[in-house]
Amino acid sequence: MVSSIPTLDLDRLYPSGDGNPMAENTEQYRWIVLIAENLKALFAQRDDVFIGADLLWYALQHHQKVAGEPIAQAPDVMVVFQRPPGPRLSYKQWQEDGIPPQVVFEIRSPSNKTTDGQGEMRRKFEFYQRHGVEEYYCYDPLAFELTGWIRQAQGLVPLTAFQPWDSPRLGVRFVWQPGQDLRLYRPTGQPFLEFARLDDQWQAAESRADRAELQARQEQLRADQAQAQAREEQLRADQAQAQAQQVQQEAQRVQQQSQRVQQEAQRVQQENERLAAYLRSLGLDPDGLPDP
Repeated sequence: MVSSIPTLDLDRLYPSGDGNPMAENTEQYRWIVLIAENLKALFAQRDDVFIGADLLWYALQHHQKVAGEPIAQAPDVMVVFQRPPGPRLSYKQWQEDGIPPQVVFEIRSPSNKTTDGQGEMRRKFEFYQRHGVEEYYCYDPLAFELTGWIRQAQGLVPLTAFQPWDSPRLGVRFVWQPGQDLRLYRPTGQPFLEFARLDDQWQAAESRADRAELQARQEQLRADQAQAQAREEQLRADQAQAQAQQVQQEAQRVQQQSQRVQQEAQRVQQENERLAAYLRSLGLDPDGLPDP
């Protein structure tokens, strides 16, 4: 008799969502999308960087769970080096060569300032501290407050200034002062842009490309016209040369005909002279003879 072994429902054991909304307001949502999409653009040419937004990160399996400690969190944005990009229902660390996210971002909302919200943010920090996050940035876009931590030998330690600050892992520059909005820049110095601004740039680039294409076509048309004009001038030159050759050949023909007439006249004269000589040899006066 074969006994049936119950199988675990992995979707129920490791759900792909935590039931919480991605954002509570438009500013929180805007910043999550801004950071995630610009980081994706920054690392688009690399096949070893995964970027997730509002994705559950399972650091442990259920049988590894320690009482009172969560096995998963959903960072607003997380960056994982040495892992390929691509779709995932969740980030299960044991299926990702055991590599945790090295950089995480949290965009705070008003609810994070409540007692429960502060407790949630504390639990997130402890989770990131425990499971190897190297850089942790937390920004409140409504209060313009930025905090950050970087891992050292003793764990995550707070950053004391962002004037400016370059992320060791990302190469991204943070420019912020208390009471001012956060600005992020790529290593090339280009600012992080929202999709609408990127769309404006794409349209401007397309417009520049269209103008460049039109200019190239106009230059090609002018080149074609110049080539056609050169061909026409060459044709006229060839025709003039042909006419000159024809005139020269006609002149040569007339000259040759004149030479033949002269030669014929000389022949007739020589014949007359021989005849006169013959007549004189007969005792006749050639001048007294009637004309033939």
